[in-house]
Amino acid sequence: MPVVPATSENIDRAAALLRDGAVVAFPTETVYGLGANAFDARAVARIFEIKARPAFDPLIVHVSGDAMLAGVTSGVPPTARTLIDRFWPGPLTLVLRKNENIPDLVTAGLPTVAVRMPDHPIARALIERAATPVAAPSANPFGYLSPTRAEHVAQMLGERVDLILDGGPSEHGIESTIVMLEPHPTLLRPGAIPAEAIEALIGPLAYELSDAAAPLAPGRLAHHYAPHIPVRIVDDPATVPVAERGDAALLAFSDPVPGYRVTRTLSHTGDLREAAAHLFEYLHELDASGVVRIDVQRVPEEGIGIAIMDRLQRAARG
Repeated sequence: MPVVPATSENIDRAAALLRDGAVVAFPTETVYGLGANAFDARAVARIFEIKARPAFDPLIVHVSGDAMLAGVTSGVPPTARTLIDRFWPGPLTLVLRKNENIPDLVTAGLPTVAVRMPDHPIARALIERAATPVAAPSANPFGYLSPTRAEHVAQMLGERVDLILDGGPSEHGIESTIVMLEPHPTLLRPGAIPAEAIEALIGPLAYELSDAAAPLAPGRLAHHYAPHIPVRIVDDPATVPVAERGDAALLAFSDPVPGYRVTRTLSHTGDLREAAAHLFEYLHELDASGVVRIDVQRVPEEGIGIAIMDRLQRAARG
């Protein structure tokens, strides 16, 4: 499992591997992805095997432009085009009617496909040079913390990945927003683009953030994004009894509280975007710190704070 810098030569190497049916980890502006040729069902099956991901959970297909999008979907409705023109490339995933060329394994048998155009030069270059759409969930074991650095991928997946491109830390540190357009615009997963920005363009979104049965999109299971040790959400860490702090870690939003064995602060200025960028990175650190529990301070549920709390609430349900 070589971890290599994302030089032009190594991007070409990764692209050739994708064309040959290999699985490659690569950086995006959200988190690191675990990619395979979206048209190669055997290669896609390796993603599920590597992640121990259930086959009922669909993948996101990454494209580099409109021509590639046309090969993935059976049509782009006007509302989707409005969002594409504004937010692509970027951390917005759209659920559209799929093209018959996309294997059912990619979409978990659904008639729709989740697709986005990443806003990361390495990801875009990789897709363009591979000359194929790339199916890519986050590069981590299923249900565990998402990776925001190449070393996270190496630690979690090791030799199971054919190549890991190191492009440094992820910019947003939290996954893409997922919107389904038909039968009506619906938010399926909050993410790096706040729902308010989408609603400003196309009007109100319905909110459907969990699934009773098979997921309509990734990241919707009740327990997800979780470290190995328990997570507890607290409104005010200062109210936690001192006796409960000594063997635990605190992930504070802005103001740390004494008495915890380890503390990380998402944003000393209370900036939600900075907090999102640090979220998974700090949870990885705290998960490896030897504590028995991670107390996480609740963040304001506005803008990207809604996505942060979505991840934390799912992590805390374990």
